[in-house]
Amino acid sequence: MGSPCSLNQGAIMQINTLCISNKNTFKRVSQVALAVALAMGSAHAQGIFDQADIDFKGNVSSMGVVTPGSEATLQGRGFTPGQEVLLLSNGQSIVGDQKLVADKDGEFVSKTAIPASASVGLHPVVIQAAKPSAAAVFDLKISPKTEIVGTDLFTQQSAPMTRGLYQSAYSPKENKLYVVSSVGRPPVQQSELLKVNPETLAIEARITPAADPNRENHVYALYGVSVDDVNGNIWVSTTRNNSVAVYKQSDLSLVKQFDDNTVAHSRDVVVDAANGRAYASAFGGGEIAVFDTKTLEQLPSIELKSKGRQAPSPMSLALDTANQKLYTVSINTGEAFVVDLKEQKQENVITLPQTRAASGVAVAPTEQLLWVAAQGTDNVLMIDLKNGEVVQDIKVGAGPLNIVWDDKNKLAFVAVRANGQVTALNAKGEVVANLEAGRQPNHISTDGKGNLFVVHKAASTDKDAVDQVTRLHMK
Repeated sequence: MGSPCSLNQGAIMQINTLCISNKNTFKRVSQVALAVALAMGSAHAQGIFDQADIDFKGNVSSMGVVTPGSEATLQGRGFTPGQEVLLLSNGQSIVGDQKLVADKDGEFVSKTAIPASASVGLHPVVIQAAKPSAAAVFDLKISPKTEIVGTDLFTQQSAPMTRGLYQSAYSPKENKLYVVSSVGRPPVQQSELLKVNPETLAIEARITPAADPNRENHVYALYGVSVDDVNGNIWVSTTRNNSVAVYKQSDLSLVKQFDDNTVAHSRDVVVDAANGRAYASAFGGGEIAVFDTKTLEQLPSIELKSKGRQAPSPMSLALDTANQKLYTVSINTGEAFVVDLKEQKQENVITLPQTRAASGVAVAPTEQLLWVAAQGTDNVLMIDLKNGEVVQDIKVGAGPLNIVWDDKNKLAFVAVRANGQVTALNAKGEVVANLEAGRQPNHISTDGKGNLFVVHKAASTDKDAVDQVTRLHMK
């Protein structure tokens, strides 16, 4: 979906490599200019000003999780067949004496050892190409090594569901867990809404969304989910149609499918049932869409304004009903937004230092703490909402995607997607537990009674494979 630098769905799920079009990477180009100059004088250079590749589209990415002392697999794509490539960090080749040459498809694969002493974080690497000449920069992410701890504090139970799980939401009134799934890119033919018993994790009912009459072989695929216990409904985001929909909790029948292009790339949806409002983050629109949960009418949206020039791309949503605040994070501007729900407008913007690709957000209302998970930098920020200052910057495993605050246990639970782990943090920012939690945890919800429901979305080409839900309970 677009150029190698575009933020497609895969990039939103897990970002290991950022392209030179990223504004932060541009700032580092001057820092690597000397390395480029040295490379031009290397053995494969043909002169200072030889033929330039003005249409250069080459890019390099790391495959899988890279940690200190591990072996990294680097994949190059988009090069001119026969193009020679150097990968330089601090003026030195990161692949040793390997000669990298693009094959007939403009690709190459290389393995390189990462020193055990390597610092975790994003490392700018110069892509220096010759025959024809070009240069770019990519970020090689080295993630922290994490140990499994605290397993004795929790019980775990898992059950298979269906393919392509995204999110879940618990209904206290019905005592049911609702889970949504979608598989593949448009046209999406497989998507489901499941009603699950939260004690046994047995599927009690399931439906497939209706077919889209305007798109062949495409259903109204479901991605985000929230519950409205006042009206007995389930709200979902139908991202591929830039919209939302409402289903009945009782029989999973459709109540209303909103028109296409109602919410630009709708991502998360949360329901403030007591005040009759549903909110959906418009990833592609820089705003929060607002709906009346009783009349099912769309209301004026809440515009989000960044401190910079870029329009924000809001991701996860966290609702503080008691204080009538809504929180979201922008994946492209590195900011958290505070929305005053009484005034229905943005109240504050909090800059998120030392983060890239912030995606998950949670709020601890009593403690007045905001938690932000940043998958591009493998960290979680703990922010004091009284002054907007970062209290803790906590390194977790690779690719923390989502986070939820469990008020019962007073812990924040992080879905560390690439590591296949769930990390529990206390209100001091300390790691209480780091649990193995199945392949690629995607989302975590809570029932408010001390149970956490981890939804897994494992990348699999096996059509018979199914993803699972894991219930965690603190002893």
